[in-house]
Amino acid sequence: MRARGPVVVRADANQPAEPPPQPLEDHISPEPRINERIHVNEVRLVGPNGEQVGIVRIEDALRLARESDLDLVEVAAQARPPVCKLMDYGKFKYEADQKARESRRNQANTVIKEMKLRPKIDGHDYETKKGHVVRFLKAGDKVKITIMFRGREQSRPELGFNLLKRLADDVAEDGFIESAPKQDGRNMLMVLAPTRKKSEARAEVKAEKVARAEARAADHAAEERELAERRAAVQAQPVPKRRRGPADNMDPDIDL
Repeated sequence: MRARGPVVVRADANQPAEPPPQPLEDHISPEPRINERIHVNEVRLVGPNGEQVGIVRIEDALRLARESDLDLVEVAAQARPPVCKLMDYGKFKYEADQKARESRRNQANTVIKEMKLRPKIDGHDYETKKGHVVRFLKAGDKVKITIMFRGREQSRPELGFNLLKRLADDVAEDGFIESAPKQDGRNMLMVLAPTRKKSEARAEVKAEKVARAEARAADHAAEERELAERRAAVQAQPVPKRRRGPADNMDPDIDL
């Protein structure tokens, strides 16, 4: 029998080749390197209070971190040598997350409300819609005013322009014209922007809620004090003695 040599497996030309393994350095973590994850020989060390310690060996920096019960955190990896600081990394990360959460909470989100009017709007309806516009502006939101023309009203655009100008003058204390009136097909548009930032409006609304809650609590406490005083006054009054009559001397077992 003829001996066979080693079997050679040829790669299929249609089969895609496997990608080469990526080096670990390509996977950059957004978190800074701390303690034993710092693989350098020397670091420029900064103390927990910001004092400059100088360039020290990584072993000495880690020893100082352990003795101080702190973490060695790399704060400037691109420097030569890298800059590391002694800190409580868990506390630092918690405070940073709290600041980021507070910043997102106070971030002003632009909201555009819309209010539609007719050129020949009734006076009562105009006051109602103006009140809505003022409420939106006080809340820190922008308002897009739309004048809707129908039929022959399209031939008189000055009606819509005069109405928008009147509305802008009436709410000038709470908003200003960000986008001047302009014709858009059958409609005329104008955008009003609030005079205050949304964060300021939220703070004022929150302060008003707190003030109302405190006022309700004070009223409730005053009512409780008044009720307690009335009860005390009633209890302090002497109980009148009941006069005895002829029926009080009779035997209760006698049937009348």
